[in-house]
Amino acid sequence: MIGVGLIGGSLALCFKDKPGVTVMGYAHLPELKDKYIASGVVDDATLSLEEALPLKQGCIITDVGSTKASIAACAEHVRMRDAYFIGGHPMAGSERAGVDAASAVLFENAYYVLTPSEHVPEEAYDRLSDLLAYTRAQIVRVEPLLHDDIVGAISHLPHVIAVALVNQVREYNESNPLYKMLAAGGFRDITRIASSDAIVWRDILLSNREVLLGLLKDWNSQMTAFTEMLEQQNGEGIEDAFRQAREFRSVLPERRKGMISSLFDLYTDVQDAPGMIGKIATELGANDINLSNMEIIENRVDVPGIMRLSFRQEEEMERAKTLLDSLGYQVWV
Repeated sequence: MIGVGLIGGSLALCFKDKPGVTVMGYAHLPELKDKYIASGVVDDATLSLEEALPLKQGCIITDVGSTKASIAACAEHVRMRDAYFIGGHPMAGSERAGVDAASAVLFENAYYVLTPSEHVPEEAYDRLSDLLAYTRAQIVRVEPLLHDDIVGAISHLPHVIAVALVNQVREYNESNPLYKMLAAGGFRDITRIASSDAIVWRDILLSNREVLLGLLKDWNSQMTAFTEMLEQQNGEGIEDAFRQAREFRSVLPERRKGMISSLFDLYTDVQDAPGMIGKIATELGANDINLSNMEIIENRVDVPGIMRLSFRQEEEMERAKTLLDSLGYQVWV
């Protein structure tokens, strides 16, 4: 396992202690080697790539990158004898990073995309699929170029739009701080992904450059259409755009992990008073319920309560709802 961080460490935890599986982690620093072993994420660790990666006959190599076409092309260029490369992309993540955030349930109910080339035997694909079954993710087979087209539209483009939108408001705020003050709530929610790791997303966007350039041209066409509708006061066209978006969004899967990490929110109507946040956090902690975030919402438009509790797992959210109900709080999902 090269890269024993959030994703690699979570995979290691899924595979560890399974029949016939030994998890070897590669560390580039001695202190990381000791940390990986001490934490129990891997069975053993090494500072030597040669020791970690003996390419025995029938060996399967896979990755967990966000784009697949470029690495698939590299694998074809250096096609190995009696060893196979199968691109992989687990469509799950976390706002946390590093091996300390690794979790054996990270991929549960998520889609795990595999992108084998036509030269990969079915037997090799089946072996990797069987191993990944320990993640409890749903395996999906996709052609590399199609994968990049899809994730470009559903993940990469939204990140670009969120960053651009936040930066646009940031510029407006330089002349009037009311922009920042009134941007709490909905604006902050829909632009959450703009806080993603800049280095990681620089690499992702550049690796999917051609796809994104095409998507941005399509996006500009959408913006041009809205501009024209506003200029022409075309209310019917605006209604149609919202209606079509609502209809398509209503059939999107709700409770499955995807490219953009989901948070499961509860709202509870509590008094905004000193100690209230700590009291609820203590109750949740005492019942082993992991809370991702909590905040008091002062702007209550379209929000049924004033405290929002966010969880990474739906199960945690449901347990919290049951607990708070039993304690007499009014709770909404």
